[in-house]
Amino acid sequence: MDLHTVTSFRRPAGRDEIRLAPGEALLGGGTWLFSEPQPATTGLVDLTALGWPAVELLEDGTLRVGATCTVAELVSSPLLGPLAPLVRSAADAFLMSFKIQHAATVGGNIALALPAGAMISLTAALGGTALVWTPDGGARREPVAELVRGVRATSLAPGEVLRAVDVPLVEREAPTAFRRAALTPHGRSSAVVIGVGDRVTVTAATTRPVVLAADRIEEGLATVDCWYDDPHGAADWRADVTAVLARQVARELAGEPAGEVHR
Repeated sequence: MDLHTVTSFRRPAGRDEIRLAPGEALLGGGTWLFSEPQPATTGLVDLTALGWPAVELLEDGTLRVGATCTVAELVSSPLLGPLAPLVRSAADAFLMSFKIQHAATVGGNIALALPAGAMISLTAALGGTALVWTPDGGARREPVAELVRGVRATSLAPGEVLRAVDVPLVEREAPTAFRRAALTPHGRSSAVVIGVGDRVTVTAATTRPVVLAADRIEEGLATVDCWYDDPHGAADWRADVTAVLARQVARELAGEPAGEVHR
């Protein structure tokens, strides 16, 4: 979709040029930005001009995923190691076209904060920590599971920029399990449950990521207070489906027969 209100386009050469003027919006892949009218947007600032590495290994073994890394770049990265199957499962939950995979960015998916955001599911489950640039030239860090606060709501303040997500080495070597459910075979995710190590993370069925202890699934499920309700699934149905998937994931992490696999 053409954005007829946009009259300026900037490609910043450095961090000091990111500061937004009134009416400007940050541009990553633009897959959501260009999907509907943006009447309040008069200018775009292209973050991809900054040349952030898509995926890199830091000296301490942390896997850093740049905010402008596309889904296709993440899936194909040779640095994923044992995480490759889980990353592919999360990316496939997008049910996106080939073109969208090569444009949609990890940072954009997280910052948009939609319940079915597959990169939210993945990075929250992996214990990912968001690196956020602040307007004063500093930075702050916050777990992705806490940065996403609700439907289209994050902790990002005006002027803050999501720079990257860091996944610690211990998470890259932990056992994983993935389950997904939707109302139709090719529909938007109604529930995504990912197990990593001793944690089970619930997304899509809830308005924000919910992290549960794998060895206390029943207790954890009873405390969930943010079940989501929209045309892709009623809240009570989502709660029931998620409970089934979460139990399967917990058993799989424990090395026990998990039962029927839902994808």
